[in-house]
Amino acid sequence: MIAVLTVTSMQTVFPSGIAYGQIEETPTEEVAKNSPLTNTELVVRSYFKDIPVMIQIARCESGFRHTLEDGSVLRGVVDSADTGVMQINKRFHADKATTMDLDLDNLYNNMAYARHLYETEGTRPWNASASCWNNQVAMQ
Repeated sequence: MIAVLTVTSMQTVFPSGIAYGQIEETPTEEVAKNSPLTNTELVVRSYFKDIPVMIQIARCESGFRHTLEDGSVLRGVVDSADTGVMQINKRFHADKATTMDLDLDNLYNNMAYARHLYETEGTRPWNASASCWNNQVAMQ
């Protein structure tokens, strides 16, 4: 059985209106039937199940969004070069991603490059949002 981490009961509310908080493990079947989780969030939680901090980074960086309602890829508010669910900065990482045959506008490639960054640099590339995700990781 695959388990999905669901988050509940905290006062932090993101623009999507979803509140995040205490982390609990929920069987995938129950999530599929009863959850307001987006498909992107489920994909992120599954892809990074072995690196929980990356799940929290995605929550803080993008609210688990990779695309907007119009289908365009999510861009950063502070820096429009930040791209997708993991907010990978194209200015600094596009060339390396291209050499790895990864398109940062693709959800799965965005996460694959984020995994590469994590494996080579840890969480440092996301230090700007550490005040958001660091507290959630400590609760796990």
